[in-house]
Amino acid sequence: MIEPQGETLHVDTNGLRHRVLKYGTAGPSVVIVPGITSPALTAEFLALELHDDRQVYVPDLRGRGGTDVAAPGEYSLDQYVGDIVGLVAALGLTRPVVIGHSLGARIAAGYSVASDGDHDLLVLIDPPLSGPGRDPYPTDRDAFVRQLEEAYRGTNADEVRAFYPKWATRELEIRAQELPTCDRAAVLETHARFHTEDFFELWGKVHQPAVLFRGGVSPVVTERGADELRAARPDIPIVSIPEAGHMVPWDNWPAFRGELRSALDSGSRDTDRSK
Repeated sequence: MIEPQGETLHVDTNGLRHRVLKYGTAGPSVVIVPGITSPALTAEFLALELHDDRQVYVPDLRGRGGTDVAAPGEYSLDQYVGDIVGLVAALGLTRPVVIGHSLGARIAAGYSVASDGDHDLLVLIDPPLSGPGRDPYPTDRDAFVRQLEEAYRGTNADEVRAFYPKWATRELEIRAQELPTCDRAAVLETHARFHTEDFFELWGKVHQPAVLFRGGVSPVVTERGADELRAARPDIPIVSIPEAGHMVPWDNWPAFRGELRSALDSGSRDTDRSK
């Protein structure tokens, strides 16, 4: 059993009891918002990278990890955003850096809009661009069902490696351990909403400073999708991480780490370094 290296907090907000992992004891605040099947512990390697001079908070999303399961129908993007707004307030955080991956990037963008830009750097990592009138999310419902059923039966790092051959063994072990904590209804309702909720509506409203990272070979934010993002918001840098798919930090940690450090050090950048 892999236990968190950080402190475990429990916070009541937005009608649910949330588990939050905290790393670091001093410095500016960072909130990391994970993806659709990524409980908080899966992002620990990123939190540990940042916690020496920052206080890093990683929540389990509703229906995952140690956070309460919500009622059916309560997995809309607005409800996820409300959770983060409530957690930031309950934890007393002031203008945190907000980093979100995949579903978490959609949530982070929603937080930027809902809080009227009450954040430091906003880091969006490969947000799903699917939505009304757009291409579907590249991983279909049946694939999520198969992953969950395999996890509920019991899986291990070697089996997970078949899906993520580039990952470090510890990250494979954590995913095998944590995926069974993801509630089936939470995952499937959220996946369905990838196709009914429009990220581009949020993208047009997010506040600076902001940066978007995409995997250089991501099927989620493709080159065509990146071009559309640039056209809609030419003021927000889009950085492509080579040899990375949708799971960008996991797929190419050295390259992502360097770019993230650069973004955090300089805030919003004026140059689009993806070209």
